[in-house]
Amino acid sequence: QEHAYPADELMPLTCRGRVRGQEPSRGDVDDALGKFSLTLIDTLDTLVVLNKTKEFEEAVKKVIKDVNLDNDIVVSVFETNIRVLGGLLGGHSVAIMLKEKGEYMQWYNGELLHMAKELGYKLLPAFNTTSGLPYPRVNLKFGVRHPEARTGTETDTCTACAGTLILEFAALSRFTGTSIFEEYARKALDFIWEKRQRSSNLVGVTINIHTGDWVRKDSGVGAGIDSYYEYLLKAYVLLGDDSFLERFNTHYDAIMRYISQPPLLLDVHIHKPMLNARTWMDSLLAFFPGLQVLKGDIRPAIETHEMLYQVIKKHNFLPEAFTTDFRVHWAQHPLRPEFAESTYFLYKATGDPYYLEVGKTLIENLNKYARVPCGFAAMKDVRTGSHEDRMDSFFLAEMFKYLYLLFADKEDMIFDIEDYIFTTEAHLLPLWLSTTNQTISKKNTTTEYTELDDSNFDWTCPNTQILFPNDPMFAQSIREPLKNVVDKSCPRGISRVEESLGSGPKPPLRARDFMASNPEHLEILKKMGVSLIHLKDGRVQLVQHAVQAASSLDAEDGLRFMQEMIELSSQQQKEQQLPPRAVQIVSHPFFGRVVLTAGPAQFGMDLSKHKAGTRGFVATIKPYNGCSEITNPEAVKEKIALMQRGQCMFAEKARNIQKAGAIGGIVIDDNEGSSSDTAPLFQMAGDGKNTDDITIPMLFLFNKEGNIILDAIREYEAVEVLLSDKAKDRATIFKGKMIPNYIIDSNLEMENMDQKLSENDSHKQNSEEATSASQDVGAVSAEPEEGENSDVTDPDSLAPAHADSDSVSISNQDSYVPGTDEASAPEPACTQGDHQPQEQKLEKESNSKVNWDNKVQPMESILADWNEDIEAFEMMEKDEL
Repeated sequence: QEHAYPADELMPLTCRGRVRGQEPSRGDVDDALGKFSLTLIDTLDTLVVLNKTKEFEEAVKKVIKDVNLDNDIVVSVFETNIRVLGGLLGGHSVAIMLKEKGEYMQWYNGELLHMAKELGYKLLPAFNTTSGLPYPRVNLKFGVRHPEARTGTETDTCTACAGTLILEFAALSRFTGTSIFEEYARKALDFIWEKRQRSSNLVGVTINIHTGDWVRKDSGVGAGIDSYYEYLLKAYVLLGDDSFLERFNTHYDAIMRYISQPPLLLDVHIHKPMLNARTWMDSLLAFFPGLQVLKGDIRPAIETHEMLYQVIKKHNFLPEAFTTDFRVHWAQHPLRPEFAESTYFLYKATGDPYYLEVGKTLIENLNKYARVPCGFAAMKDVRTGSHEDRMDSFFLAEMFKYLYLLFADKEDMIFDIEDYIFTTEAHLLPLWLSTTNQTISKKNTTTEYTELDDSNFDWTCPNTQILFPNDPMFAQSIREPLKNVVDKSCPRGISRVEESLGSGPKPPLRARDFMASNPEHLEILKKMGVSLIHLKDGRVQLVQHAVQAASSLDAEDGLRFMQEMIELSSQQQKEQQLPPRAVQIVSHPFFGRVVLTAGPAQFGMDLSKHKAGTRGFVATIKPYNGCSEITNPEAVKEKIALMQRGQCMFAEKARNIQKAGAIGGIVIDDNEGSSSDTAPLFQMAGDGKNTDDITIPMLFLFNKEGNIILDAIREYEAVEVLLSDKAKDRATIFKGKMIPNYIIDSNLEMENMDQKLSENDSHKQNSEEATSASQDVGAVSAEPEEGENSDVTDPDSLAPAHADSDSVSISNQDSYVPGTDEASAPEPACTQGDHQPQEQKLEKESNSKVNWDNKVQPMESILADWNEDIEAFEMMEKDEL
């Protein structure tokens, strides 16, 4: 409220609100923003869970008074449903509960429900398809097909996007007596169920909303599918319809048969479920152990949860994606709550105080690494600890709620949480809705269900007294074999593809042995359906057409060769990369809380070998470009010099500031608006000469991050920073120094947690944190000589470090597969990440009745089968969440 209201989200680094159209576009991520005070609505029922009833009452009044749902803006149907519609319904649920208690909300007359119904009608135009699957986006004012809607041309949607509606839509129908919402949500679910792959009983990630054809045929329990499974089981709990449970059980049997490879959960191909589609997992699957608890299948829930916890202990947070040998695949972490959710449900099911220790670790890490002066900032890179100016609404809606409930005793709650079910956004819907306004037939007549011989299906909503009779060590006995599953040695698991390679005949040609000049190799490629094309720039491109292979077995060999080549190409690329660095502001009032992602230099001090880093106050040099002798050496001596990019070589800048007595340098990009959020990692190259004379560390900041430091100088004058390979613990930064009290202060009371842990006689687990080398995809560019244009407006114009005449690009079936320049297969080190540039654009949106002006403050068949297999391998390398 202080920094961002009425904006949709808080930007915790620059202490202002994120208003769509006033910030660079982040692509699909911004589809959650609708100028409807998203975070406020999403957090309503959290306030009641935290026993903040007075604040809840004031928040409801603000929503009723200020929020406009009739904005000319295109939003995600999925996100608007779970966050806004769910938030309004959750707020209404707890509002009527409080009103019945007789102390608060006595004035409330269903205003939130009226708003929810209005929003429900605004979402209905998205369902105007022959299949009943909704369009992925809708214009709140003009719908879908209207000339001014600017949407309605999409053909695909994700399974979760179309299958995560039933709880909110059914609750809206049950609350209001208007059945159309539940009918539309059921029709969408029915269609997905009918389109499941009948031999495997799995569903794909994306589906054509008009034809029902699967667009992406890989299947897992993470991004794109996750909450579809969740809502099948929870729809049975909330609505009492057996057909939903039967569908869930059918899918669950397939998941445990094909996807579950304890403790891993790996995506497979829906037509060939024994073929892994990826070698990595995304963080959204962390919700699945919690769903397994609700299902009653505790053992695999404990196993997967423990594996995820080991990854967290290694990196402080769960990376957005990580490989089967537990290396970082995508390094971001937007403060997702799914792991905390599963931790809460496992503690409720087992009563094992170990999960209180897990919760305590989560809270300590949030306060230590993510907390910044204006909130909690998402992690740009879990390896360096750098931040992103982002705090999604789900952080307050879910993370706070689950962590509070984990430690809360029954007497801490003003209502019985067991009377409610959690939506996927952790909004509360009362279970009594199952007997209210039942206008939909529960009988499913569309499909016969497979008889499943699985005694586990006897369990739903488990009774812990039966599951764990007099055996408090049950969960520990399951966890014990997994305690070292993630360690420093990065053990590599054998995938099903590798197993098949080992058990079958030797491949005719391995990627590591291939030579483009060898006629025998070219003949083998031709037999496998792989052709070689020489590009104008000297690179070689490989293309495979399975139909051109001599036989289906040769096509299979070709497929494996292409996949090996992708991984080999990426590995060679990564070996030339330098990892990102961190600039940490350690002076008042930041005290290490703000960490900026910085690009490294290929010269000067190697910060990875100097773990203490370089610490000092910053000073702006004259001339600001640093291309000639420094005229203010007295201001720069023993300081970290700030300078602007351009006009000369990076190495020349470094030599000039080193001569002036600087202990380090930060080069700030001169391209207005550039940011590490939207551009790939930038590395500063040398000048082609010997740079051994440069001994000070040099780092590169994009314009947005650099302005954070410049703004701090304007406001606080003396600004001290730490240049390092990764962000340091604040206790380490201030070792031997007085730490201000407000650094120790926390919104999440640690004393209460310690007391709770003590009461439960918790079993503490000592863990050795594994450190790892950080590597990343990036771009290297040497500054042009004076007179050349130094402006770079397109990230693709940066000169890649790995671009040379021997590079190979690879594609399958005429569809592009990342080659040396973009492939994201894991590298040999213990961690890796992938940063992709995102298009920056501003979109103008009409004003609503609320004043949206930003409050700117300082600190801102065979062929078919092979086609499917190729697509499956392509999915290994596509960074799609």
